[in-house]
Amino acid sequence: MRASTGYVGRFAPSPTGALHAGSLVAALASWLDARAHGGRWLVRIEDVDAPRCVPGAGEHILAQLAACGLVADAVPVWQSSRSALYEAALLRLTDSGWAYPCGCTRTDIEQALRAQGHMRPRHHELVYPGTCRNGLQGKPARATRLLATASPSQPHGALLIGWHDRRLGSLQQDVTNAVGDFVLRRADGLWAYQLAVVVDDAAQGVTHVVRGEDLADNTPRQIHLQHCLGHATPTYLHTPLVLGANGEKLSKQNGAQALALDQPLKTLADTGVALGLQVEGANVVHWLATAVEAWRGRWPA
Repeated sequence: MRASTGYVGRFAPSPTGALHAGSLVAALASWLDARAHGGRWLVRIEDVDAPRCVPGAGEHILAQLAACGLVADAVPVWQSSRSALYEAALLRLTDSGWAYPCGCTRTDIEQALRAQGHMRPRHHELVYPGTCRNGLQGKPARATRLLATASPSQPHGALLIGWHDRRLGSLQQDVTNAVGDFVLRRADGLWAYQLAVVVDDAAQGVTHVVRGEDLADNTPRQIHLQHCLGHATPTYLHTPLVLGANGEKLSKQNGAQALALDQPLKTLADTGVALGLQVEGANVVHWLATAVEAWRGRWPA
C-alpha cells in the first residue's frame, strides 16, 4: 500500500471478454495517473450486466493486469455483490422525487418520438420523451428512470451540465434534449451502468476518473446523478481511443484480439505509444517507473 495524497483512482472493466489493446490503454493511463499523484489505484469488475459477462473473464482480466505490473492497492470489488447499495440509492432517488417508474417499451418510445416529429439519427440513442413522468397510464412498470431536469419541481426545464475534462477541456451537454430521462434500473431488473458506476465511485471514495474518450458522453448523466444523490463529482480525464483497421473504436464487438502477454514489456511499450509516451525500460518494473515520471504534469489534476 502506498502513501496517499487523497487521490483515489480506479480501472473498472466489464468482464465481457479479455483485455485488448484499447482497454489496456485505459488501464495503464489510470494506473499511471494514480502513481504520478501519489494516490491509490483500485480495480472494480463491472459485472452487473450478467447476460453479457463471460464466465472467468473477470479473473482473466486481473491476471492480465498483474502480468503488466498493474496490481490494485485493495482487493478488487465486483458489482454483482453490491446490489444492496444500488437498491438503497434508488430508494433515496424515488423518495426525493427524482426517480419514477416507466412502462415504455422501445417501440413505445420510437412511436412517441415519431408523433412529435422526431427521427432518431443513425447510431444515436433514443431520447426519452418523458411519457411516464406523470404516471404509468395503465401500463405495467418496466424500468426506473431519473428526471433529466434541474429539479423535480421543474420538470420542463432543460438540464445543462458543464464540466472540465483534463484532456478535452470545457464541455457541456443538454442532457434533457440529448438523452432525456435515463434508465437507472432496466426492464429486465438489472441495474443500469449509470447508477452502478456513480454509487460505486462514491462508496469507494474515487476522486479521479481516467477512462476512454468513448465514455465522455456518459459524464454529464453521471454528474447529474451525483448531484441528485449528494455525492462529490470526481475529476475526469478521458484518454484517446485506439482505433481498429476500420477506423472505429477498437472493441470486442469489432474483432479486437485479446492481449498476448508473452512479452509484457513490449505490450506496455506499445500501449505507452498510444498515450504519447516514448518510454523504454529494462523490465516491466523499470518501464512502469520511467512511465510514471514521463506522465507527471501531462494533464494537471
